Amino acid sequence: MLIKTKAIVISALKYAEADLIVKAYTLSDGLCTYMLKGILKSRKGKFKASMFQSLTQLEIVANHRGGGKIEYLKEAKVIGNYQSLHTHPVKLSMVMFLAEMLRNAIREEERNEPMFHYLEYSFQVLDTSDKIANFHLLFLLKLTKYLGFQPEMGIKDLPVFNLLDGVFQDFSSNDYCIEGKNVDLLKSLLGTDFDALEAIKMNQSSRNDFLNILLLYYELHIEGFRKPKSLSVLKEIFG
Repeated sequence: MLIKTKAIVISALKYAEADLIVKAYTLSDGLCTYMLKGILKSRKGKFKASMFQSLTQLEIVANHRGGGKIEYLKEAKVIGNYQSLHTHPVKLSMVMFLAEMLRNAIREEERNEPMFHYLEYSFQVLDTSDKIANFHLLFLLKLTKYLGFQPEMGIKDLPVFNLLDGVFQDFSSNDYCIEGKNVDLLKSLLGTDFDALEAIKMNQSSRNDFLNILLLYYELHIEGFRKPKSLSVLKEIFG
């Protein structure tokens, strides 16, 4: 079926000598995979490799067959052109990390309009923000809502958070419980948004500790989840 939809590029991998395999999160059908033949060799084709940089927002026309098949694009154009996301070296490191997180975390091949709009909005915020050192922490925490394992908010005044069950509680009950400053930071982030993130102060050590906790949370709730290879680069950049 011929579909016109918005899409956000998750990854683009070289295949054979001149082809690209592009994974994109679409408004119409969730995660889709596209084969772009000859794009790395042809200078006159209607698609340019630069259009498929990670997290680029597109409007596409494609023939979607579904069922996990590799699809083929008929048309694509960049929308919501970023001003700094792919040119600012620090933001580029953030892009690499977030794109790899999305590639490892999103498995849905079905429509999830709220998640698409969350991604769309978040990357526009990242593009226009000046201070981004803690952006990835709030982004990943809020993403859990759309992936289905958001921390339970009902009784968040309790002192312990159970990563395994995703709930706040009175005392530690397993090896995956956190408390102290990391629980305080979790509560602060749960109660804020991107436009107020600057008010939450973190040093390098607390930022890295909390990121490791978030990655463990993802590992516990997504079968087969792998830590991003770009993690070390991100930590070095924000160190």
